[in-house]
Amino acid sequence: MNAANAPLPNETKHAIDAFLAPYDRPDVPGASVIVLRGSEPIYLRAFGSADLEAHTPATVHTDYRLASLTKAFTAMSIMLLVKDGKLHFDDRVIDVLPGFPEYGRDIRIRNLLTHTSGLVDYEDFVPDSQTTQLNDEDVLSLMHRTDTLNFVPGSQYHYSNSAFVLLGLIVRRVSGIPFPKFLHDRIFAPLHMDSTVAYVKDESSVPDRAYGYTGDSSGHFTRTDQSSTSATLGDGGIYTSVTDMAKWSDALDRATLVDSAMMREAWSPTTLTTGKESGYGFGWFVDTMNGELQLRHHGESTGFTNGILKYPARQLTVIVLTNRTGGTPWAICDSIAALFP
Repeated sequence: MNAANAPLPNETKHAIDAFLAPYDRPDVPGASVIVLRGSEPIYLRAFGSADLEAHTPATVHTDYRLASLTKAFTAMSIMLLVKDGKLHFDDRVIDVLPGFPEYGRDIRIRNLLTHTSGLVDYEDFVPDSQTTQLNDEDVLSLMHRTDTLNFVPGSQYHYSNSAFVLLGLIVRRVSGIPFPKFLHDRIFAPLHMDSTVAYVKDESSVPDRAYGYTGDSSGHFTRTDQSSTSATLGDGGIYTSVTDMAKWSDALDRATLVDSAMMREAWSPTTLTTGKESGYGFGWFVDTMNGELQLRHHGESTGFTNGILKYPARQLTVIVLTNRTGGTPWAICDSIAALFP
């Protein structure tokens, strides 16, 4: 029996269970957790509820809104178009996306992927009072509310949801098909991620859906499943389960969607024009911890908070998806990973 298939010691299981104790009640929003050695799940469990009103327990098949864990899928969509020869990382955005503002004429696709574009965050233009949900085209329009960038493209790193919404629009423009269909046809279907969807209000259904909640100081949870920015796609619109995420993780590790050279580029920190490294690749935070490559991302949106952590050399992946605002799934990922040196 190899290490990946060896039974997990009870003390390790109990330690992981303890990290998830705040989610382990039927009257609170839940969490689904998977730990992978290579492609093999060595820990898989769900806690709490997916739907408090309907008293639906969370399961390992529950679909959560990924929030910014979506960004790696958006980046992969661009990488697939580059693989197809329909796009290049150094193409100017203004040349491939009609309606892109002139002040961003020097921004390249690579700058969007790596948060080095200098674009203003579209959320800065959305008032707290807004109730109508924005779509991706609205975000492109909001980019015209200013006439300047935060910095010269490539010179600095600044996390930008605007960039990834625009990447989704670029996928639609270059491929000729809607972004949700591209994701399905080129990523979800080939990987048999059968319960995974890019959510479009009134146009698609989410199977085994978790609803998002926010708690108050007394521990009472109120459903806060959607906000004015919950309908945009490229920056956070995918719903999926930890079991489907295991298929995604395996495809990345095996470089089955694009070749290993492109995966290495995606999993390498960007070098700024100053010569410094940004700590971000194509949809992934990239770091070196004790000489070991670490890949991670967090995801936060109204009602959902998530984390993914990968140590490729250890063949270790930890994914924690939750349907509540707040909490620190990324810290839970760290604590779990520490159990598997």
